[in-house]
Order: sequence, then C-alpha cells, then structure tokens
Amino acid sequence: MFQPKIPTMPQPSGLVTPPAVVQPTTITPGTPAPALAAAPDPSRPVVQLTPGTAVALVGAGTAVVLVVGTVLVSLLLAVAVTSASVAVCAVVLRSLIASDAKRR
Repeated sequence: MFQPKIPTMPQPSGLVTPPAVVQPTTITPGTPAPALAAAPDPSRPVVQLTPGTAVALVGAGTAVVLVVGTVLVSLLLAVAVTSASVAVCAVVLRSLIASDAKRR
C-alpha cells in the first residue's frame, strides 16, 4: 500500500509510421506593403496636463496623503490608549491581589 508504483511505458500497438519529411519551400519576394503612418487611436482621448490640472492633481494627492496619515495616526493613538488602560488595570488588580494575600 505504501510502496510507490512505477508506471511502465506502454508498447506501441499496430503499425508505426515514420514522421513525414517536410520539404523546404522557396520564398519569392513580392511587392512590399506600404508603410502605414502611426495614427492615434480615435477611441482613446488624449490627456493633456495643463498647469491648472497639475496643481489640482498635486492638491488631491496631498489631501489623500493627509487623510490617510490622520487615520493611521488615530488608529495608533487608539492602540496606545487601550494598552495603557490595560496596563493600569493590570497594576490595580495586582495590588488588590497582593493586599488580599497580606490580610490572610
């Protein structure tokens, strides 16, 4: 059950024909196709950056960075406040348990 089974190569059955020999063909040069000028695709509009749009893009990027930074800093602050409150609770519980043990 746990021994690997090595597959055996099947023997060819019937007549085996050798592969056909392909004869090379000669290529005759024809008339070259006229070169087409690279025209812009009319379905895609061309985007032109003017100074006004560049300033708008920079302003929008700055706003996004500030908003994301504010959210991340507030999350970090929330974690810090939570960990500090858990640490204070741990110290209070430890002192209560220690004082209860001294009374006995």
